[in-house]
Amino acid sequence: MAELHVENLTVAYGGSRVLNGVSLHVRPGEFVALLGSSGCGKTTLLRAVSGFVPVDGGRIAIAGRDVTKAPPERRDTAMVFQSYALWPHMSTAQNIGYGLKLRRWPRPRIAERVAEMLRLLKLDGLADRNVTQLSGGQRQRVALGRALAVNPDILLLDEPLSNLDARIRLELRHEIRALQQRLGITAVHVTHDREEAMVMADRIVILNAGSIAQIGTPEEIYRRPASAFVASFLGADNVVPLQATRTERTLEIAAGPDHDAVSLPLGNDGAQGGAQVEMPGSGPVAAHFRTESVRLAAAGQTPADTLVLHGRITQATYPGGRWRYGVAVGGTVFLVDDDDRRTVGDAVAIVIPPSALHCFPLRQEAAGTA
Repeated sequence: MAELHVENLTVAYGGSRVLNGVSLHVRPGEFVALLGSSGCGKTTLLRAVSGFVPVDGGRIAIAGRDVTKAPPERRDTAMVFQSYALWPHMSTAQNIGYGLKLRRWPRPRIAERVAEMLRLLKLDGLADRNVTQLSGGQRQRVALGRALAVNPDILLLDEPLSNLDARIRLELRHEIRALQQRLGITAVHVTHDREEAMVMADRIVILNAGSIAQIGTPEEIYRRPASAFVASFLGADNVVPLQATRTERTLEIAAGPDHDAVSLPLGNDGAQGGAQVEMPGSGPVAAHFRTESVRLAAAGQTPADTLVLHGRITQATYPGGRWRYGVAVGGTVFLVDDDDRRTVGDAVAIVIPPSALHCFPLRQEAAGTA
């Protein structure tokens, strides 16, 4: 098992900086996901590690060896691409064994290793089949087998599941994760899919505009987003402006046109059920909450010790399992999931428990949306 060190890495394309001093340590045997929207730098970071993108500054070390200026073939990494990148004129076995052939392995050893990969990836019986005759899921397994066959120090995965249909994508998420754990290989996975990163990774690196916005376990970044940007990116994209004061143990929210004053417990110091507040003193805050973390109630039937927003239903859909409502509060429409069937036009209250709130100063909110 190898570790990966990236120190103060910068990359620019044509004078436009894509990575801004990124530093990252991936521990031996760890599965790390690079998560972010298009253009954030996650794929550039992966390709810099693999050697396909030259760097302008910083250092990359794999297994304690400086590979910053080494060509891709000298880095002991293997890449699994989004587009599979298989040789269409070759069979399944030939594709899996291609890297071993380039390394001049003897034929008996190649055959033995390929057979091992076929068993491992549930491709038994497909060794002689041309890859153009395989399904998308089978082709991605072949691409994974080709990468693993050479026994790399670091496995690099560049959005390998994005071209697959939803059912196969869900299946392969768990297969790849189980395989990585079984082999104990160090892996770095690029994705724009939040759920995919949460399911597969030991830790998640969230990138924004070429910089790391937050690193943590899936639970850490979900429960404690470090910024307004991270909160929105991880699904807490309902945002209500509030006037609030933080005390030692509570968040005192002043009354507004669509909500009453309330005192809520804080949860920053590990307390269960409290609001997450990233501000000192008092002032305007942006309170983020997730669609699924709140509920609706009839007007006048709301519990104490919660933030309650008064509004009216403007839209109702049924995506499955629960109803999803658009609720207009003042000039803003919030999305809320609820078990009960309601009617467009109903007056309702959005009941937000303290634990559902992630509060940031409004000035950080403006910066986080850049």
